Formats: sequence, C-alpha cells, structure tokens
Amino acid sequence: MTAASPRPDVAGFFDAATNTISYIVADPATGTAAIVDPVLDFSQRDGRTSTAGADRLLAEIEARGLHLAYVLETHAHADHLTAAHHIHERTGAPIVIGRHIGDVQRIFAPLFGANDVVPDGSAFSRLVDEDDTLPLGELTIGVIHTPGHTPACVTYTIGDAAFVGDTLFQPDYGTARADFPGGDAATLYRSVRKIFALPANTRVFTCHDYPTQDRSEPEWESTVAEQRAGNVHVHDGVSEADFVAMRSARDKGLAAPQLILPSLQVNIRAGALPPVEADGRRYLRIPLDTI
Repeated sequence: MTAASPRPDVAGFFDAATNTISYIVADPATGTAAIVDPVLDFSQRDGRTSTAGADRLLAEIEARGLHLAYVLETHAHADHLTAAHHIHERTGAPIVIGRHIGDVQRIFAPLFGANDVVPDGSAFSRLVDEDDTLPLGELTIGVIHTPGHTPACVTYTIGDAAFVGDTLFQPDYGTARADFPGGDAATLYRSVRKIFALPANTRVFTCHDYPTQDRSEPEWESTVAEQRAGNVHVHDGVSEADFVAMRSARDKGLAAPQLILPSLQVNIRAGALPPVEADGRRYLRIPLDTI
C-alpha cells in the first residue's frame, strides 16, 4: 500500500448496546462490498435474538445497489454476538476469519460443551493467513495477522483503510486487553507495530468505542499517524516492556465483558446458534464459577 492507495467508501454503523461499530466497505468503481464485524442483537434479559442491526446493513447495501462479496470477521468477539451466519444465509456471502480461529475454538468449545464445534475453522467459509489477499472489485483486501487480544485476530487492509478489530481503539482509549486465554501483551505490542508500519495516512477503523472523560460521542476513525503520535497506551516511544507492564496491570482490574459467555459460544460457530436440543429449543450454556 502506498500514499496513493485507492480510497474505498467506508460507512460505520454504531451499535449502542455493545459499543460496536460494523462497517460496509465498498469499491466505488464496481459497487463490490464487504461487511466487517456485523452484530446480532441479543437481549440478556430474556434471551431474545434479533437481526434488526444486520438487516439494517443489508438494507443499506440494497439501497446503494452494492454487491456483497464477503463478511469479514476480525476475530471471535467476546462482547457481542456476530450476525455473520444470518448475513451468509441471506446473501450467500462467505464468512472470512483468520486461520487461527481453530485455536480459539479449541480453547472455548469445551467450556460450553460445544461438541458440535470442530476446532479447525470449518464453521467459517474461508480462513486467511498473513499476506493473503482477496479481490474486492478493483480493490484488494490484504490480511495482517495481529494476534495478542486473541490468537486469531487479523487486520484487513483495503486501499487506504485498515480494519483493526479490537487491536487498537481510538487514540484516547488505547488498546485491547490481552488477558483472555490465548492472549499475550507482548504479542499485542508487536501486532500494533505491524499496523504502525502502514503508511501514515492509512485510515484506521476500530471495532469498538467507549466514552472517555473528555468525549461522550462515539468515534471510530483515526489515522496511523494519529495513533503513532497519540495512542495513550502505545504511541511511538513506548517500549515493549513498558507496554507489557501497563497492559498486564490494567487487565488485572478489568471485569469480564458483559456478553462474553453468550458471545463466544455463538461466535466460535461463525454466528450460528447452538443446535436444537431434544425439546425443540436452542440453549446458551452459562458455565458457573469458571471464568
């Protein structure tokens, strides 16, 4: 990618219930599009699911006359349920995720007694590795393996845009936690440096945003230059050792994400709900005294 990289159209859709941003990214020349990190609405209060948020993305694609080519997952999320399966069923668009999703499935499937989950990523349509590419009209989707938050995290580069998942947040909020099973703060630091090696004017799109003391409205776009200069956790000049010490201390004080247990057992299935049981119902399993 160079300073003259093509500029895809990017539209962000903020889900207030989970502080998640889903994206439609499109090649303006051909109208070929991808959805990044879609959300399945879930009410913890009564166990109800809804596809309203995902259907909003699909309606936008239809209204703009776009052709959906992929659903791109940056990782197996622990803070929202993915709507990838619903979108795949509606459109046939393949679900793409990093090849190391099998490591995540291997860690978490036993926690939920998810015997239907084969820990090889086969629940997803396509597994991608570092430096893999996918066509998006006249644009190209590049893949950077950016583990540390989870083993399977990837960053997708499309023209002058990078979709970093949870690896980075807005500069005033910092970086992802690294204390989940399979996470590692030193690995996360090195992944961030990969992103920082992209051209300075690369647009950085994050998967989540949270309020800060100085900002109440959600934001989700910055640049590599802004991240390198101002990310409160990992700006230029912060050493790996200093970052690991900060991240490790900070993570010890963090509570588990509110939706971690519902989310992971759906997301390791590529967004499919657990299988129907003998009584004709589907159930999410909540292991007690475990995490």
